[in-house]
Formats: sequence, C-alpha cells, structure tokens
Amino acid sequence: MSTATVSHSSRKVSGGAFLVEDLLPGEIFTPEDLSDEQKQMAEITADFADKHVLGNIQEIEAKNFDLSRKLMRDLGELGLLSVDVPEAYGGMELGHVTSAMLTDKIAVSGSFSVTFSAHVGIGMLPLIWYGSPEQKQKYLPKLASGEWIAAYALSEASAGSDAMNIHTRAALSPDGKHYVLNGEKMWISNAGMAGLFTIFAKVDGEKFTAFLVEAGTPGLTVGPEEHKLGIRGSSTCPLALVDCLVPVENVLGEIGKGHHIAFNVLDVGRYKLAASAVGGARTVLRDGIRYGRDRIAFGKPVTSFGLIQEKIADTAADVYAGEAAVYRTVGAIDAAMPEGEKSPQQIQRAIEEFAVECSILKFWGSEMLERAVDKMFQIFGGYGFVEEFPVERAYRDSRINKIFEGTNEINRLITTGWMVKRAMQGRLALLPAIKKVMDEVMAGPSLQAPPSGALGAERSLVRNAKKLGLFCSGAASQRFGTELSEQQEVVGMLADMLAEIMVSESALLRAEKSAEQMPMGVRLAKYFIANSFRRMVMLAEKLVAAVAEGDTLRTQMAIVRRLAKHEPVNTVALGREITATMVAAGRYTVEEVRG
Repeated sequence: MSTATVSHSSRKVSGGAFLVEDLLPGEIFTPEDLSDEQKQMAEITADFADKHVLGNIQEIEAKNFDLSRKLMRDLGELGLLSVDVPEAYGGMELGHVTSAMLTDKIAVSGSFSVTFSAHVGIGMLPLIWYGSPEQKQKYLPKLASGEWIAAYALSEASAGSDAMNIHTRAALSPDGKHYVLNGEKMWISNAGMAGLFTIFAKVDGEKFTAFLVEAGTPGLTVGPEEHKLGIRGSSTCPLALVDCLVPVENVLGEIGKGHHIAFNVLDVGRYKLAASAVGGARTVLRDGIRYGRDRIAFGKPVTSFGLIQEKIADTAADVYAGEAAVYRTVGAIDAAMPEGEKSPQQIQRAIEEFAVECSILKFWGSEMLERAVDKMFQIFGGYGFVEEFPVERAYRDSRINKIFEGTNEINRLITTGWMVKRAMQGRLALLPAIKKVMDEVMAGPSLQAPPSGALGAERSLVRNAKKLGLFCSGAASQRFGTELSEQQEVVGMLADMLAEIMVSESALLRAEKSAEQMPMGVRLAKYFIANSFRRMVMLAEKLVAAVAEGDTLRTQMAIVRRLAKHEPVNTVALGREITATMVAAGRYTVEEVRG
C-alpha cells in the first residue's frame, strides 16, 4: 500500500451546523468521492471479509481465537491495521475517511467486526494520539502488524455509561517506580486475546488516568469468557487487578487527564460503530435479497410480493442515507484536522467539534441496523430462526450495538445537551435561528417558490424539517428553561429530530452531488426523505403535546401543521422501482441494474 495523501471534498464546518446552515452538495464528502487508492483498499477489505471471515464463520463463532489472531495478522500484512498509525512508526496515517471505510467493509460478521474495531479503534487510538514517542516505538509496530491485539478497559460493574464513576484505584509505589492498580473491569472486548490493555484508574482515588498494561503483568488476571447473546466469536472477559505493578513510564498521557483520552476515543468509536452498522445492514440486505429470490411461495419468488419489496426498499434507503451521514461526518473531521504532525490537543479539538454528529450516528446507526436485520429476518421466515442461516446470527449480533460506546439513551442526552451547550457558549447560532423561524411562522405562510430540480421537493422537506426542529427546540426551551435537561423524554425527542435532519440532509446532498451519474441515488434519497419527514412530523406533534396545553397547544399545533404541509411522494411505486434494481443485482447497489 502506498501512503499517498487522501483528498477531501468536504469544507470546514462547525459541529452541529447542519441544523442552522444549508450546505451545497460539493461541500460534503460522499462515498463517491473516495479516491482510487481508497476504492482499491475497499475492494481488498471486502474480498478478505467475504473469503476469510464469512468463509470461516463457524470456527470464528466457536471462539477459535487462534484463527481470529491469524486473520488479524493477515490484515496486518495487508496494511489494513495501520491506517491510523503515523508513518514514523510504520503506518499509513490515511485519515478518518479511510479508517471508517475499512470498518464498513470488514463488517460482514458482528463477532469479527468487534475484534477488528476494538483493536484498530479504541484499542490503538489512545496510544496513537496520547502515547510518548517511546511508548509508540515500543508498542505500535506489534499492534500494526497484528502480532499483538489491543484492548480498552474502561467499563466496570457500576461504571458503564457513567464512565467517571470508576472504582479502580492506582497508587504510586514507595520506590516511585510503579503505579499499583487495584480494581475490576467488565465486558472488555478482545481481553482473551490482548497483548496490550489501555486501563483506566483513579490515581489516589481522584485523578482519572490511563495506563498501558501488558498481558502477563503480575497482578493482572483475565477472567473467563462471557457467554453472550450475540457476537459470540469475539472475546469478552472481565479483568481483575490485584496489586498490579505498572511501570511509571506506562502512564498514558498525563495524570488526571484520562477523561480526554476516554471521551475522544469514544467519539471515534461511535462513528466507527455507525460505519460498522452500515456494513452490517448492507450484508444482511444482500442475504435477504438472495434468499428471497430463491424462495418460492404461491408459485413465485417472495421478492415479487409488495410487502417484501417494501422491506427491501426500506433497508436499501437506510443504507444509502447511513453511508451518506457517516462519510459526511468523517470527511468533516478530516477537513478539520491541521496539516502535518498533529498534537493530541489538535486531534482532541477536531474530534470534539463533531461530538454531536458522532452521537447521532451511534444511536441512529445501531437502530437502523436492528431494523434492517428484523426486516430481512422476516424474508427468511421460519428459516431465520435456524442457526445455519446467517440472519439468525445477525439478529443476535445487532442487539449489543445499542449498548456499545455509550447506550443510545446516553447518546440522545449528549446530542441535545451538546447543542444547547454550544448555543449558550455562542459557538452555534441556534438562538438566532430559532428566533428567525418563530418570526417566520408568526408572519404567516410564505409565497416563496420551492427549489427546482429533480430533488427540489426533497430540499423543501429538509428545510421544513429544520424549521420543525428549531420550532420544537424553541417551544421546549420556552416551556422548561434551564430545567429542560431534566425532561429526558423531551430531550430524547429533540435528539431524534436532530438525527432525522442530519441523516436526511446527508442523503439529499449526496444524491444532488451525483444525480446525473446515479439516478438510483436520487430514488433512494427521495424514498428515505419522504419517510423521514413523516417521522419528523410525528415527533413534532408528540413533543408539542408534551410542552403545551390549551390555547398554546392549539396555536403550536397549527404551526406544526403549516410547516408539515407538503405533497406526499408515492413511496409504494418508488419502493418497487428500488427493489427491482436491488433484486436484479442480488445486493444493495446505487448503479442502474435491470434483470
């Protein structure tokens, strides 16, 4: 693999700006913007996943960790474990777009996807970003080659989503040469295979700090494998730390600054989880289409039935929009990174800028995958309940994603809270945007002509979705003021509205950018946005009912109905067109295919 510089099509934007700004199609990164080198890497990764991961899926699921280690070493030889590693330490340092793309393409199996992602993501990134030159020189070559597997140990029995509540303690030894760690960690991915752990503890019970701990260190015990509902082929074990002696030179970053490491790595973990969800949904859609083409009922393939076609179209549109949202976000993160060598603080600022997008991608992507698996399960019928069919495994594997990387509930609270915080800091023009919408709705219906073009109606829907989101944000803030954060149901609804806006606009911009070359993308965007807007209206009605009553409720509902007014799209006919292309291709595609 060469280390050629990766180009970007996204411009520098502010995190959360999707709610208050209208971007042009050329200002975002889309999957169609991948360079030839990135496309080649995508093909190599997808081919590896099909041949070597799916080709050995039974052994992987049976916890043959020797095989999983071999596959990781094979990926290391291909250079696919070193995409985030600096060139100075033998890596390629190709950026967030390439890294997300590999996570997407490897995700044909939930189990191996976790092994891969936990290694190259939360396992290696703390060292890459915050490690000293000596630490990087010592460990990165082994991790980039797959000789060692990395693991990240933050969670505890009483500190899952509440990460700062860890009880693991660290104290400096009397001779000043070691930190002595005591405590327990739970649900640690890759623990049974790991050569290096990033373990979080509180120095003197107060200073949240990260430590690099090698497997086999005296006092570190890896517990037995957990028996899990899904991702059974991944390693998940508890850790016990009893007077575990960690050399002082293995402190990662600064004493008391471990929360910077933890939270920035989690943001990356969130968008990578979404990339994995998109890849998983694409895979299960392929399985459902191919099974459905061969399954005959009432004398014809089940893919010829309308209710099955609807499931295929729903899932294809979700994959299209998910791809658009993931690559838009990682493109924006890459565009925000300074050129050349980057300090941990610069990396931290660039990633923190898009924390809300990462949280949205996490909860939206995990729930999108769960919908996709459920719909494809239905195509398999009773066979879906049998282990030899892939959708059974996918159904079990998908559930954990709503808990990984912060529960979806936590990520919804982060999404809305982060937007409010940025608005109060003056870093996001949310309050002026809300006022503008309030002034507009009080002035009466607008006579403004709708946008033109193949997606003009959809651009109007996305703009009105933003107005609904802003109006509802204003209504909720007016009703609850500084107590809004205590109204978790309302906060969650606002987060869902933000997700619909961000993902819909991503699909729109992607389709507009490649409309002439990919008419199928236009169809998929139309289908997704039509359904998204319906969900948006339902959320607005539910939220207004929760924040107002009497005359105020009636006034606010009249405003919602005005903003919701539109000419509906015939998604039934559109869905049949989409399904015909997917069935003819035997997989998800944005190319024109006719059977």
